[in-house]
Amino acid sequence: MTTSSVSPAKHPKRRVVAPAAPPFLPPVSTSARDRRSLLLCLALLLVVAVFYAPVVHNEFVRYDDGQYIIYNPHVNEGLRWETVAWALTSYEQANWHPLTWLSHALDCQLFGLNPVGHHIVNVLLHAINAVLLFLMLQYATGFRWRSSMVAALFALHPINVETVAWAAERKNTLSMMFFLLALWAYVWYTREPRLRRLALVVGLYTLALMAKPQVITFPFLLWLLDYWPLGRVNDLWKLGSASSTGVRTRRASLQSQGARLIWEKVPLLALSAASAVVTVEAQSLGGALKDLAHYGLLLRFDNAVVAYVRYVGKMLWPSKLVPMYPHPMQLYPAWEAIAALLALLLATDVVARSHERRYLAVGWFWFLGSLVPMIGLVQVGEQAMADRYAYQPFIGLFVMVVWAVADWAASEKHPRISARWLAVAGLCWPLALGVLTVRQVTAWHDTEWFWRRTLALTAGNYVAHENLANLLHEQGKEEEAIGHVRAVLAIRPQHVVGNLLLGEYEYSHGSVTDAIARYQIVAGTAENIGPRVRAYNDLAGAYLRMGEPAKAKLAWESSLQISPRQPEVMIQLGIIAQRDGELAAAARQYSRAVAVHPSDVGFILLARTLQLEGRNDEALAMLQRAAKLTADLPGAEMRAAAMLAGR
Repeated sequence: MTTSSVSPAKHPKRRVVAPAAPPFLPPVSTSARDRRSLLLCLALLLVVAVFYAPVVHNEFVRYDDGQYIIYNPHVNEGLRWETVAWALTSYEQANWHPLTWLSHALDCQLFGLNPVGHHIVNVLLHAINAVLLFLMLQYATGFRWRSSMVAALFALHPINVETVAWAAERKNTLSMMFFLLALWAYVWYTREPRLRRLALVVGLYTLALMAKPQVITFPFLLWLLDYWPLGRVNDLWKLGSASSTGVRTRRASLQSQGARLIWEKVPLLALSAASAVVTVEAQSLGGALKDLAHYGLLLRFDNAVVAYVRYVGKMLWPSKLVPMYPHPMQLYPAWEAIAALLALLLATDVVARSHERRYLAVGWFWFLGSLVPMIGLVQVGEQAMADRYAYQPFIGLFVMVVWAVADWAASEKHPRISARWLAVAGLCWPLALGVLTVRQVTAWHDTEWFWRRTLALTAGNYVAHENLANLLHEQGKEEEAIGHVRAVLAIRPQHVVGNLLLGEYEYSHGSVTDAIARYQIVAGTAENIGPRVRAYNDLAGAYLRMGEPAKAKLAWESSLQISPRQPEVMIQLGIIAQRDGELAAAARQYSRAVAVHPSDVGFILLARTLQLEGRNDEALAMLQRAAKLTADLPGAEMRAAAMLAGR
């Protein structure tokens, strides 16, 4: 190798030893088995436990925890065969990640809905990931202390709190564990390329994808590792014409090596392609994938460039970390976007020219490449960026910084820095990050504090306003809640949930005309089925209150066209038909309703309609079926009469 970072001559303390191969996992080198490495592993476990200890006081938060855990019946049932089948086939929450679902189900089986157990498992996985990162880097590079420093930064950087303290983000910690094991297995494979070793890499990568598809860039990251620290591509670019037999033989050997570097990644690339297809399908069906009507190409590129620079800034100065950075609706000022683009291009040019410090190029392109699926060129969700997306990419930046500082300290171009002072500085940085991590963990304590803090640290955050409004509404703080709803609509006038909530507020306060206007906005603009159905149903109720049953009928019919299995809507259409004297139409609607969901009131309404048509025997049969469904038949008849009377 020509790089100063890996040359044994320039770094005599570096030790690389031949691996001993266990039967099922890639080996740890002898240096990683000695006392110092073991103590470093224990230290990583300890610091994660200490600095993440406040997480045991945290509750679940209203930010996917409900859909993923609290109100998910499949997960709540624990590990059962039915749960496994559902996890393998479900696109729920716009994702396919069966291992994540099974992990949550196991938590529910062990801890129920006590958030402490769920949080502790996440912390444990993060601690394991820190240890795996240390061991993998040490095995790949031979540097113990540098590898431990990278792992310490990963363990304690506050930007990773979102991944660890957020119960619903289990997919990130779980996927990272298999991702790091796959990297470790790949390094083991490169020591002695064999098919069974490559099969282990493929298997571990498959498990990582089954936990979260964010690791989809894995095969491309392996080519970076081939460049440094594995040194598998040292001379490939030097191939040229040669006349002597010896040089031609060398050239043929290098060409064969280059072909291997490509073909061995083919199974991994195929997995990445398959995961991409499944992920796009899941996110499209779940309504998470945004089309160009929401965010144009220029806006996406503009945000991506600025976001890259903001991520670097948060690595160096992790302040104002919040769970939701709202996507801009218009382009950034030209100077800001141009400055960000120039900064990225300059950094890329510098690291690309640093042939003697290959870790700079590897770390930088690791950071850039790992973020590509989440940077917003393919926009999923409403965020401009997210702390959880940095969990894997920041490893590249940590490697750059640690190796650069270590090489600078060892350089002969300036007075050598005492190892003691370097160690002190090396301890102070992760410990300072740890203090910030403790503060960040407490920000996830409960839902109300969580969203109020987000609003305090960000501007124009309609997602925080929306979630806080929902929470306050449930707490009965109606006026405060509606203030946040109006704030949402001031930022995004077409916002679906905001218009629904404001419409319901206006309806409950007698402003039915204003409520109708809100419902019409949602019915005409909402992409997801749920809000559109809700809007049409609310619209129908408002029209009835206005004394316009014909418009109510049209709204309910539109709702059924979108979602056909709604027995309550069928009953309402039957009531409208019965009031208009259309008994046959009313009977059809009631029959459809009880076919979808048998109910005492449904059968009673059907019986009365049949009786009015003179079909007494059928009416008696329907009453008998109603009696089987309720112990209070007179009460059910009173409810049916009240519905027909419009009460």
